[in-house]
Amino acid sequence: MKVAFKIFVVLALLIVTGTKSIAQELSWVAPEYSNSLKNPFVGNQKASDDGKIIFDQMCVLCHGVKGHGNGEAGLTLEPHPANFLALNVKSQTDGAIFWKITNGKAPMATYFELLTDDQRWKLVNYIRELEKK
Repeated sequence: MKVAFKIFVVLALLIVTGTKSIAQELSWVAPEYSNSLKNPFVGNQKASDDGKIIFDQMCVLCHGVKGHGNGEAGLTLEPHPANFLALNVKSQTDGAIFWKITNGKAPMATYFELLTDDQRWKLVNYIRELEKK
């Protein structure tokens, strides 16, 4: 029930926040200070495994099973969700990705209140795992 509620909240946020153009998405740059944020779970496989569970519950709907940005709900969004395997995502620091997950930018929801800091860092770990596959 708790997971279903979280999914409902995410979908509601996506509907309420509206959409942006692809050009705006490409210009979404995390603030410089985010690059100095350190991932406390770097190299921790258990954290990456936990991140996969969170990803499957919270992110697959928009970002797709393999993180290509082609999830069922994401296909209708403008801009489309990020492709985590794209160079513009892979080249970002863990801190920048963490900041984006935390703060969001329409249509990407903010996860500051939905996920703990540790859960968001674990998601970053799992996103890095997707890059390796």
